[in-house]
Amino acid sequence: MSEKTARKFRDDDGLPSQKKVAWTYRTRNDPFEAVWENIPQRLEVEPRLKAKTLFEWLQQSHPGEFPDSTRRTFERRVNKWRSLHGPGKTVFFSQEHHPGRLAASDFTVCNELSVKIAGQRFDYTFFHCVLTYSNVESVSLCFSESLESLSTGIQKAFWEFGGVPDRQLRDSLAAAVRNHTSRKELTERYAALMTYYNCEAERTNARCANENGDVESSNGHLNDRIEQALLLRGSRNFDSREEYVAFVEDIVKRANDNRRKKFLDDLAHLNRLPDQPLDTDDIVKGVRVSSSSTISMRTNTYSVPSRLIDQLVDLRIGAEQITVTHYGHLIQTMPRLVGKKLAAINYRLIIDSLVRKPGAFANYRYREEMFPTTSFRMAWDSLRAAHMEKVADKTYVQILQLAAQESQDAVADAVADALRHLLATEYTIDVERVRALVADATSIPAPTDIEVEAPNLCDYDSLLTTFDKECPNHDQNDNETGSKKITDNQSHEGNTSSDLFTTADHEIRPHVAPDEPAEGAASANDPGPVSGDGCSSGNGKPEPPELSFGTGDSGMRSSAGRPHQAADDTFETSSGQDMGELQVPAIAVAGDAATGNSARRFVSGSSRECDNFRASGFGEKPELLSNVVFGESCSGDDFGLNCSGL
Repeated sequence: MSEKTARKFRDDDGLPSQKKVAWTYRTRNDPFEAVWENIPQRLEVEPRLKAKTLFEWLQQSHPGEFPDSTRRTFERRVNKWRSLHGPGKTVFFSQEHHPGRLAASDFTVCNELSVKIAGQRFDYTFFHCVLTYSNVESVSLCFSESLESLSTGIQKAFWEFGGVPDRQLRDSLAAAVRNHTSRKELTERYAALMTYYNCEAERTNARCANENGDVESSNGHLNDRIEQALLLRGSRNFDSREEYVAFVEDIVKRANDNRRKKFLDDLAHLNRLPDQPLDTDDIVKGVRVSSSSTISMRTNTYSVPSRLIDQLVDLRIGAEQITVTHYGHLIQTMPRLVGKKLAAINYRLIIDSLVRKPGAFANYRYREEMFPTTSFRMAWDSLRAAHMEKVADKTYVQILQLAAQESQDAVADAVADALRHLLATEYTIDVERVRALVADATSIPAPTDIEVEAPNLCDYDSLLTTFDKECPNHDQNDNETGSKKITDNQSHEGNTSSDLFTTADHEIRPHVAPDEPAEGAASANDPGPVSGDGCSSGNGKPEPPELSFGTGDSGMRSSAGRPHQAADDTFETSSGQDMGELQVPAIAVAGDAATGNSARRFVSGSSRECDNFRASGFGEKPELLSNVVFGESCSGDDFGLNCSGL
């Protein structure tokens, strides 16, 4: 601060904060002064009106007078009026929790965590129970808010706690509370469960989640801990359901360990557990099988063997499975459907009757259940497109009967693979062809078998950074040579089969002794221009190449606009580093004696080959240091030089 301000603070008796004076005046005119008297009247008549609604009403009543920029001013004025003259609000009373007194429970849906089991999306729900004093919690996996899931979760929590609390609080779940009666009584099965554990059951009022705030808050914390653990794990995919449950149980255990001290107080006041858990599965006796070979249970439909039509069966309904018995004999166990008005029809149980009556398939009520996989549905659509409806339906049910043989999943999988193969190859689908493919399963390629052609490695040469071998007379030379490589010119004037050999994309020049120049070629001892790719000028003489070590604007090597390099010129790298005096060695070029065109006889090697020659000046004989191979095989006398190796 400045010295003047410091002296003022030193000489004053009070603190600067004690000298502040609240504003009692407006800094600008009130834009709602003319219309404000109507606002309190409306708020007194209907306190639920929002400030936003009243502001929009003012804009409609007085067009152009109240821009959107004044909305916050209006909302502050309404809020101030509510705090001074408005009705009272609901008061929330903080509760004091006592050890072993209360346990709160609720269901929490965890689909937003996007967990996968073996690569498939896993939708599930957790039953969550919390001791309100110590916040020690217990979770159990379930798939619906049924009484079976509720009783399984409560019993698991009590046995993990090591005792029973005095009261059990939960919301008004329809499976536990009869909400359609005035007294809101508990259902008989839920009341029997609470009586068995000598625990008083309590419920919250409808649409009052705050009354069960302990477990509602814990639901958010549980989901957040699981989310953070999944992020730390780096993957949301688990091999099995058991692996994921163990993963969540470990998270809950670590959280409970931090509450151990208060939990000991809870444990000292919990009531004693019974000798064993209570069997809470629902037993339904005397369910009649309909003529469609199905039974109806709690608005859902399940198929049973057709031999039980018009017979009575008994059902044992658990949290996840339904067991069907007949005179004490086990008939089948099937997964329990989650939802209402759903159907679980096993095509193997009714396919024999459907084959005898294929005309019923088109309008069958549960026709969608007759497609075990997508391949079956696509096959039926293909049959419908290729044949009449009756023929297509008859063929399809016969294929479905083939998949149902001996009730083996392996056979069904083989039929699905056969249909997939036929659809992919556009073969006509018929029963005999499917049967033949199923019998010889080895002829069906796996869905992951993909044939990929081997790439041509020569295509990668275009990615290599080499010298530009184009010459100024490129267009003219194309007219003379047809713009073809030496490998394409297997025969031309003056050449015989012994002059040129081609082996596996490599050009091999004929054997020439190092000290004997080829016919029509310049001697290595004679100074002369260096031939690049063999392009010749209009007079038939070889032109020196354009050797460029720089880069253009695009970052690629380019020779455009560069003068021809002389034989005794020095070179610099593209990065500007000095490479010293670099002499271009003389090259013996095999040419056509008649035409003087060296393009047809110049042999270039791979850009990966190393040219082992001692650098020499013009007039000196180049010395061969080691054998250089340009093809599949080459004798020690063969030699050559690739311009791109400079």
